[in-house]
Formats: sequence, C-alpha cells, structure tokens
Amino acid sequence: MRHGKKVNHLSRKTAHRSAMLANMACSLIEHKRINTTVAKAKALKQFIEPLITKSKAENNQSLEKGTHNRRVVFKNLRDKYAVSELFSTVAEKVGDRPGGYTRIIKLGNRLGDNADMAMIELVDFNEVYNAGKAKKKKSTRRSRGSKKSQPAAEVTETAQDAEVVEANAPEAKKEEKAEPKAEAKTEKPKAEASEKAEKKDADETKSDDSKA
Repeated sequence: MRHGKKVNHLSRKTAHRSAMLANMACSLIEHKRINTTVAKAKALKQFIEPLITKSKAENNQSLEKGTHNRRVVFKNLRDKYAVSELFSTVAEKVGDRPGGYTRIIKLGNRLGDNADMAMIELVDFNEVYNAGKAKKKKSTRRSRGSKKSQPAAEVTETAQDAEVVEANAPEAKKEEKAEPKAEAKTEKPKAEASEKAEKKDADETKSDDSKA
C-alpha cells in the first residue's frame, strides 16, 4: 500500500536521491534527451520543470531576481556549466511555452531486469516532431476589453450610416419618378406639332394637284 506516499524514494536515501536527480538534470540540459527508467523519468520531470521556469527571461527582468534565481538553480544542479546552458540556450528556446517543458516516451522493457524504460526530452528541442507546427502567439485577457469596445463603436457608426441612407432613399426615388414624367410631358407636344405639320403639308399637296 502507498498511503500518504507523495514522493517516490527510488530505493535510495535522501542525499543519494538528490545527487542522482541533479546529475540526470545536468545530463538532460546538456544532451536535451536521455534514456532512463519510467520511475526516474517521472521524478526528474518534477525536479527539473520548476528550475526551467526560474530560468525564463520573463522571471529574470531585474538583476536581483536574476541573481536569486541563478543561486536557487545552482543549489539544485551543483554545476555552473549546466546553469549557464539553462539560462541561455534552454531559456531562449522555451520562452513562449507556459509549462510542460519535458516529454516522456516509453521505450519498452529492459532485457536484464525487465524494468520499464523511457526517454525524457525537452519538447522544444525535438525538431522532427515540431517541424510542421506553427508557433502560437501569446494572448492576454487584459487587452480583450479594448478590442471589444472598438468593434462596438464601429457597429454603431455603420448602423447610423444605414439609417441615414434609408431616410434619404424615398426622396431619391421620388426625384427619379418625377423626371420621366416631365420628359413625357415635353415629348407629347412635340409629337402633336409634328403630326399637324405633316397634315398641313399633305393638304397643300392635294390642293396643288386639284388646281393643276
């Protein structure tokens, strides 16, 4: 039974366990992926991910915070070369990721003692897996209010413009209807005058023929 067992002791004393996890973390930072047992990989994941969070640039904006975080990480890793690699290359690569910096992939059982084996790796350094994926842009909730207010103002402006156009539409239609009527009235007298002139010419020609 495992009642109240929150930490896997890995069959080791505290000093041995902390030294082993520190060495495994340094190897993971250096090589970006290592093979180990599933139990050790899960323990290493819990050990190294808080350290990666402390190394990110957004958590080291001031000199005091940066120095403090470097000292905390060095206390756990005990290797200055691994600390410098973590705060430079790894921190730059995982800067946009909000967590979940490592991935555990099971590899099957070991031949000697049939132990469950796994590979633990840093997610952002697997170029084959992340080849076709585009990076997501960071979004914050603070800017949503201003973005919503702008479209609302635009909608009200467009609604007002539509009302003005609808109000002016009947007047424009009346003017269009009035113009053809006026043209029709002016065309009718012209047609009547031309008919009268043709009749007069026809009567004159008949009178001339009768005289002749």
